[in-house]
Amino acid sequence: MESNKAWYVLHTYSGYENKVKENIDLRKDSMAMGENIFRVVVPTQDVTEVKDGEPKTKTQKTFPGYVLVEMVMSDDAWFIVRNTPGVTGFVGSHGAGSKPAPLLDEEIAYILGDGELPKEIIDLNINTGDRVEITDGAFSGLAGVVEEVNEEHQKVKVLIEMFGRETVAELEFNQIKEEEL
Repeated sequence: MESNKAWYVLHTYSGYENKVKENIDLRKDSMAMGENIFRVVVPTQDVTEVKDGEPKTKTQKTFPGYVLVEMVMSDDAWFIVRNTPGVTGFVGSHGAGSKPAPLLDEEIAYILGDGELPKEIIDLNINTGDRVEITDGAFSGLAGVVEEVNEEHQKVKVLIEMFGRETVAELEFNQIKEEEL
């Protein structure tokens, strides 16, 4: 029966992801469903924020409002998971009691970090016109003015003076910090 196990996505009330995980684990044990329900995961990632020139790392949910469950989609397991307090339904279910579609192997490998890992996200509180200090790379130790911020790609263009001329350097967020006054 374990050969039919797959990963499914549950939609939950936002902020209740960890409680749903705990409830499913308790129900799995109390209802002897260990052969049908295997793992319950709340995906998280570490995010580094730079505040007052100090990097601070915190863990945040990758998909708020969602929980992953590895299970065999039997009628009993589906009923137990679906009726767990805090679960609003399975993602990929078409309603009227239909069973949901499982995640693809590549999708779950990426989410769980077994596939190519996404870069660490840095929340840098800078804007165009701000002065920054370059902390890493070929321009380390220089300071400049931010010309452009690309949050999506975690890059910034900084105008620096080098050899008596102004030049633009494209840097990653982890290569700069706000210049201290």
